[in-house]
Amino acid sequence: MLHYEDASRLDWAGSKARPLATTIWYPAQAGAVEKNWNVAIFKAGSNAMGAALSTAPQKLPLILLSHGTGGSAASMAWLAESLAAHGYIVAAVNHHGNTGYEDKTRLEGFVVWWDRPKDLSILIDKLMADPVFGSRIDARRIAVAGFSIGGYTALASVGGRISYAQWEEFCGKNGSNPNCKLPPEAKFSQAELQTLLKENQRVKDAIAVSGASYSDVRIRAAYSIAPVMGRVMTKDSMTNIRVPVRIVVGADDDQAIPEFNGQVYAANITGSTIQILPAVTHYSFLAECNTLGKIVASQVCVDPAGVDRSVIHRQVAADALKFFADNLR
Repeated sequence: MLHYEDASRLDWAGSKARPLATTIWYPAQAGAVEKNWNVAIFKAGSNAMGAALSTAPQKLPLILLSHGTGGSAASMAWLAESLAAHGYIVAAVNHHGNTGYEDKTRLEGFVVWWDRPKDLSILIDKLMADPVFGSRIDARRIAVAGFSIGGYTALASVGGRISYAQWEEFCGKNGSNPNCKLPPEAKFSQAELQTLLKENQRVKDAIAVSGASYSDVRIRAAYSIAPVMGRVMTKDSMTNIRVPVRIVVGADDDQAIPEFNGQVYAANITGSTIQILPAVTHYSFLAECNTLGKIVASQVCVDPAGVDRSVIHRQVAADALKFFADNLR
């Protein structure tokens, strides 16, 4: 774990620089001994923590990875581990205020989700200056992947822009849509939300710049898994995205409903492609759960009959590997 900070922004408590705690997967030198990694309710794969970085090739492509709302880097370990095993450096930041990695989440972190793409841009800066990884990253081969609100983050990082007014208009007519409510992971009341929106000046200031561009020209491709906020991103910004985009969704996703999200992106981003996985739901894209998780977090950990999460992970990881191999040559 690398503990970077963004000195240009304060944390939500207003007491220090915004933290950018980052987990990095990478090809290790031969002989490194792997151990199983369990994080809370998740089986986060196996790895050799602290192993030396492989000496060859000299330059490696970089994939930035953005977790879902309230999640963490570990929840996407299945994808990161597969990419690292095939020669990629993968850096997954725990988005401040909106991550289970921290001691507690912050309501602001669930409300101001358009600050996530900036985390990725600052992370590139930090990694390129890092004494271990900086000289090993091929700056010509940087891409992004993300899940759920991280899927939005990936698309925002390559040019997608939102319209807060468009969101309000959509939600005024579709109040029951998951994109118009706090997600299940946000343990805050509607009253707390309304108070924050009316009284918190930092949140008001953030909303005022929500429609800005947070793209980073160093990012050359985007892989978006079950993205949300499809009816919030402006059509013009989607049609102007010029990097390769691949979208993967579950047909039975009731959080990132494809009709309002993934399919909207695919229809408007020129040259993008989409894969719809039959019977797959939203949380099937999270890491596999341990026994505790299946007992205390069944919504997140238990898949529909006939859906094998490990099979889905292998399928999506293989698809991502092909996409990045084709577009980061």
